[in-house]
Amino acid sequence: MRNFNAIDRKEQEELKRSHVLVAGCGGLGGYVISYLARLGVGKITAFDPDEFAEHNLNRQIFADMSTINKSKVEVVKEALSLINPEVEFKGIKARFEEGFEEMWESDIKVVVDALDSIPSRLELAGICREKKVPLVYGMVGGWYGEVGTQFPGDETLENLCRMGIKGQGIEKEEGVLSFVVGGTAALQAAEAVKVILGRGEILHGKVLFFDFLEMESEVLELA
Repeated sequence: MRNFNAIDRKEQEELKRSHVLVAGCGGLGGYVISYLARLGVGKITAFDPDEFAEHNLNRQIFADMSTINKSKVEVVKEALSLINPEVEFKGIKARFEEGFEEMWESDIKVVVDALDSIPSRLELAGICREKKVPLVYGMVGGWYGEVGTQFPGDETLENLCRMGIKGQGIEKEEGVLSFVVGGTAALQAAEAVKVILGRGEILHGKVLFFDFLEMESEVLELA
């Protein structure tokens, strides 16, 4: 009911009927999944092959001392049952590349990229283009984050990542601060919801860069 001043009942029902796929349950992915579940998205599928580790504690919302060495997808599933038991959550303990074709469901409305490898991001973008499904991408590192949305036929993410195609994301070099992860994930969740509802200004063909240290932001148009 708390959503109804911003999202009407019809839109809330649309969210409940919607299926979102999130690639990754760690930093960005954990926050995105939490936000979507609290908003009432009815079905969420997530891929992640890893277990929580001590070094995740600084930035991953589902990481705590009780979840270390436990499967991320299993921890998230249990947490969502307490946050919103109406959510149908399917957690797949694997990289999204492993068996993706067999696990793909035709009702997926939007995919959220929560990966930390540039080659993996580009592979996911290619799959979304093939499946004709929008992709909301986000990257973080140090005090900085960026978010954008790619629709089928676009190559904005490829253009953005082209210079770093052989490496990991900037987070590997500069570390990641928890509020940067949470803020970036919040923008990704907002983009996913706007795609589902067809509302607002979507970062289509654009990327939003923001600097939490100087509190500055810039929207860059990408060809």
